[in-house]
Amino acid sequence: VAVLAHGLALIQRDILHEPADPDRCASAALFHDASEILTGDLPTPIKYYNPDIKHAYKQIESVSCEKLLGLLHESDPGVARIVKAADKLSAYIKCVEELKAGNREFEAAARQTREALTEMHLPCLDYFMAHFLDAFQLTLDELD
Repeated sequence: VAVLAHGLALIQRDILHEPADPDRCASAALFHDASEILTGDLPTPIKYYNPDIKHAYKQIESVSCEKLLGLLHESDPGVARIVKAADKLSAYIKCVEELKAGNREFEAAARQTREALTEMHLPCLDYFMAHFLDAFQLTLDELD
């Protein structure tokens, strides 16, 4: 996620000529799931099984984030948006890799995640998807 966040911020700054701090985005991304040190990671289907579980888990995550991330940069909305996009992009790339390996269990997740990425309307993410995403579907032999 940190590498993707850094890359998205570079695209935003150097290609789209919009303000972004790649180092700040990368450092925030390194710690964006740090709350899971305290909470543990729950699989997404469990986290969102029903509204009560989702709300309770979000409260636990929030308290953990405040304790662990208080001094980091995710409070900057621009940084947070790039880190969120990188996290979602990382999940999508995982789906692509699983599908490439023949694991059809990831078809629905790939579709839903791709839609969520598109709905983010983040120009640096759109640029990444248009110019780099197809490479993740290639084998090592197919890469130039």
